[in-house]
Amino acid sequence: MAEQSTSSGLEGFGKKLLNLFIKDAPTPSQVTLPSQSQSVSPPAAVNTSRSAMAPASPVTPVAPASGPAPEGAVDTKFVDHFASVLSKANQPGPDYFEFWEALKNLSNLNLSEDQQYQAAWASFKAMGGSADVAALVSSANQYLTALNNDQQAFARTVDAALNEKVGGLSNEQKQLQTENEQLARQILELQRKIDANNGRLAQIGGEIDEQSRKIAQNQSNYEATLAVFIGQIKRDLLKLGEYIK
Repeated sequence: MAEQSTSSGLEGFGKKLLNLFIKDAPTPSQVTLPSQSQSVSPPAAVNTSRSAMAPASPVTPVAPASGPAPEGAVDTKFVDHFASVLSKANQPGPDYFEFWEALKNLSNLNLSEDQQYQAAWASFKAMGGSADVAALVSSANQYLTALNNDQQAFARTVDAALNEKVGGLSNEQKQLQTENEQLARQILELQRKIDANNGRLAQIGGEIDEQSRKIAQNQSNYEATLAVFIGQIKRDLLKLGEYIK
C-alpha cells in the first residue's frame, strides 16, 4: 500500500509539474520546451522574469552528422522522471514549488509582472511559507541542484549510449569501409589479370593461325616429298621389271 501511495503521489506531482509550465497539459507531440534557466537569482532579484522558474534542460544528445539536433518537446515520461527527482528534493511545508504554483495561477490575471510576484509572495506566506525570501531562494536552488545532478547523471547515460550504440555502429562502419577497400584492391587486381589474359588471348589467336598455317604447310611439304620418294621407288620397280630379268 505504501508503494501505491508513493506512486500515486509522484503521478500527481508529475501532473502538477506539467500543468505548471504547460497550460491545459497538451500531449507531448503538441508541446515545445519553455525557455530554460541554469540558475536562480539572489534574494534581491527574486522579482525577475518567470523564465527563471523553468527547469534546467537535459543534456541534448549528440546530433547526427547529417543534420542539426531535433527540436526538443516536453515528454510525459521525463515529466514523471523530474517529478520523482523534485519530490525527493522537496522539504516538508511550503517552499519554492508552492510559490511557483501560486505564480502560475496568477499568470492569466491582468497583472503586471511585479504585481504577479508580489501576489504570489503574499499567497505563499499565507500558506505558511517562510517570510524570509532567502529561504525561498534557497529552496529554489535546492531544486536546481537536484536537477543539475540529474542532468549530469543523464549526460553519463547519453555518453554510455553513444559509446555502445553509435560507437558500435562506427566500428562496423570502419570495418565495412576497410573490407570495401580490400575488395576494391582485389577487383583492381582481378581486372589487371583479366586485361593481361585478354592480351594473351589476342596473341594466342594470332599464334594459332600462324602455327596452323605452318603445320598445314609442313604437311603439304611432307606429302609432296613423300610423293617424290614413292614415285621414284615405283619407277625403279617398273624399270627393274623391264630391264632386269
